[in-house]
Amino acid sequence: PREEALDLNTATAQQLEALPQIGPSLAQRIVEYREAYGPFQALEDLLNVPGIGPSILEAIHDHVTVHP
Repeated sequence: PREEALDLNTATAQQLEALPQIGPSLAQRIVEYREAYGPFQALEDLLNVPGIGPSILEAIHDHVTVHP
């Protein structure tokens, strides 16, 4: 299905920046959240990252995945 999807649990900040609506500071926050709280269990966990809301989640939804 989503062969090119970026795994949120292994992606670097630089890789995350390539996503729609994700700039350097948001990419860094995603990485910091992952380091602080452990791997993402679901894409919806991104909503816990400060600065990410439903519209950004929708914009990147088809570009990312999480592998447990």
